[in-house]
Amino acid sequence: MAKGKQKFIPFIPFKIDVALKLSRSFLWLGNKLSALNPYLPQKLAEAEIPLKDREYISIAIFSSLYWFCILFSILTFLPALAGKNFINISFPLSLLVAVVAFLYISFYPNLVSIKKSKDIERNLLFVVRHLYVQVRSGVSLFDAMVAVSKEDYGLISREFEKAVKEISTGKEQTIVLEEMALRISHTGFKRILWQIVNCLKSGADISKLLNTIANELSQEQRVKIRKYGSQLSPYALMYLMLTVILPTLGISFLIILSSFSGIQIPETFFFLIWGVIVLFQIMFIGMIKSSRPSVEVCS
Repeated sequence: MAKGKQKFIPFIPFKIDVALKLSRSFLWLGNKLSALNPYLPQKLAEAEIPLKDREYISIAIFSSLYWFCILFSILTFLPALAGKNFINISFPLSLLVAVVAFLYISFYPNLVSIKKSKDIERNLLFVVRHLYVQVRSGVSLFDAMVAVSKEDYGLISREFEKAVKEISTGKEQTIVLEEMALRISHTGFKRILWQIVNCLKSGADISKLLNTIANELSQEQRVKIRKYGSQLSPYALMYLMLTVILPTLGISFLIILSSFSGIQIPETFFFLIWGVIVLFQIMFIGMIKSSRPSVEVCS
């Protein structure tokens, strides 16, 4: 594994190199489970996690067992010192935490990849326009890339900074852009890089290409915004139905039914309904936020 600053991954209790050594005995199981996710090596590369897929899964298995043992010991042996037995609660709770830890670690590279894709999508149009303005004013594409690398365009600026350093060492510009396209997961950015490479190889006017790409990206963002706006109305209707209308009518029906039948509804039942509604609202807000297109104001 590459040395240097190591990436912090939630639920992994030790540094990656230490966790890798402790999880060696689970490599055989990690090798089998990694076959269920053929895209994991690509996601690990995109997340800049210097591990093989079987090594990463073995660390996830070790970490889940670690948290199970720690939590189970705390919830079982500490109450036992006070003469109490919480085994019926400690085992399922510890098992639940272990499963959550394993799933989170397993899908963490995917989460990082999605976050990077949204960051690219949010800044892509501005980067293309920046390159177009620079090239249109007579600046070379390399100098335009240098200008983009010095701006705050998130991941794109960092990628261009790497590309500028490689080109400065004597590497061919088209090769550097091709390598950047191979390590980037965002389809739109990858397509733009290949178009620029083909334009450079053919000797065509790069400014016209960048202008066309900027117009296409602007139009795509308008379509995404309109599509998102059209989805808000059914989302609002579903929200009103599930969080206002149904709970209100359901509680009113239960109160009327209990008054005629004489069945007393426990108070905890209403707290349970309240908890379910709060949980649904949190999930609903997360769904709305995740479906929002990662674009800024475009014109």
